Amino acid sequence: MLNMAFKCILWFAQEHVNFRISEFESLAKMFGLQFRLVSQQLLKPFWIVEFPSEKTALQYASRSVALRAIFELYSYANTLPDFHNRLRSYVDTHHKELARHFSIDSSFKITVETYNKHFSQREKVEKIETMDYLPIEGAVNLKNPLVEWWYLEFWGLDPKAVPPVPEDILFGRLLAQGQRHLIKDLSLKKRKFIGNTSMDAQLSLLMANQAMVRDGDLVFDPFVGTGSLLVSAAKFGGYVLGADIDYMMVHAQCRPSRISQRVREKDESIRANLKQYGCADRYMDVLVADFSNPLWHPRLSFDSIITDPPYGIREATEKVETKKRAKEDTRSEDMIHYPSTSHYSLQSLYCDLLEFSAKHLKLGGRLVCWLPFHREDYDEEMLPHHKHLRLVANSEQPLTGNTSRRLLTYEKSSEYSHSEASESRTTFLNTPSEDFRDRYFNNALESRKDRRMRKSELRELGRLEMASRGKIPTDARAKKCDLNKARFA
Repeated sequence: MLNMAFKCILWFAQEHVNFRISEFESLAKMFGLQFRLVSQQLLKPFWIVEFPSEKTALQYASRSVALRAIFELYSYANTLPDFHNRLRSYVDTHHKELARHFSIDSSFKITVETYNKHFSQREKVEKIETMDYLPIEGAVNLKNPLVEWWYLEFWGLDPKAVPPVPEDILFGRLLAQGQRHLIKDLSLKKRKFIGNTSMDAQLSLLMANQAMVRDGDLVFDPFVGTGSLLVSAAKFGGYVLGADIDYMMVHAQCRPSRISQRVREKDESIRANLKQYGCADRYMDVLVADFSNPLWHPRLSFDSIITDPPYGIREATEKVETKKRAKEDTRSEDMIHYPSTSHYSLQSLYCDLLEFSAKHLKLGGRLVCWLPFHREDYDEEMLPHHKHLRLVANSEQPLTGNTSRRLLTYEKSSEYSHSEASESRTTFLNTPSEDFRDRYFNNALESRKDRRMRKSELRELGRLEMASRGKIPTDARAKKCDLNKARFA
């Protein structure tokens, strides 16, 4: 049995909590890491995990986006007396190994961090002074220390019910920071080309980690949009390829999404995004293609497929329409042909997506995709299944009061045979014939038309009341419309 001799503290950001377990397990599998999870409550920001060595722990920290920092564990307890006793015992027991960190040549810094509790600077100093038994001989260096120790206290998850004493007290040496700096580096605020549905940088990085994107992998996004998922995959070393039915989006000729931008710049493109982040050499191509009519050669295989299909809310779900009866051809040779499109139901889309993944993923490759649903309908049985794909992760992100979406991660478990009749099953929603978009807009207590009429009546009543008080009513809606006209004039 492998010796798990290196105990660590993992400090996670308390954001997208449901995704941290899936990311941790995916990265552990990608690197082939052995570990033992000591912590039982995984909603806490502090986990205690045992690894075989410090090198193994640093491998995980080199990719994790959910991780804030990782520490070598010195002491952990639920009460202050136990904490200090264990810290003294650890220092005495491991005196030889720790001597270089406590030596006179090693500058240091001690940071006090609390969760769900605020400490003043004086209180933090008092916490540090309670550990005056540590045999530290080096000089204090707050800006660039050689060794950095952290004292951590966890005061529960509920800010409205803070316990009288901390639930967990931990102390350890900082090993490395997580990769959360990438969230700021890839922020949509400064990105060259974005659209209405561009994926948030943090979520796209989490998706790339769950897809286990390695250096040199071939990654495909069949609903590429503005290429946010390609950026994250390329940042982790993947060669990226995309496709989308929307010609205007792929060629960056659609209306700008930024309110301060009237027209798109000439050099906006998905490739420009990758060039912006130093990943232009990882860009293969982006095609205008209808996903319902695949054009890919059967021998083409991908290491991972990462995508966010359209839900029909802010982007239409469309496919090229196949007409049963051909009409008389009235086109001339010099006319541009724009194929007509029809509605592409989510049920059909996900069936096609799983079938495509089963055909074109390498064995062990992963499909990572979002599935929207209404919370009142959710049941694991409604998730799409395919006999060649195994569901390995399922994390929820709330969208509105009654809708959510789940990040589903499938792994190809067996080879696809083109000679067999492949079976994919999608039981999407309790009523498969009813689309997500229809329910999203029509499942409310009042329809959109009724809501508009009610708000219009309230505005008119407000104008009448203002007029009765001698005030001149202003039409804010008209002003907003005028501003929009001026913006795109």
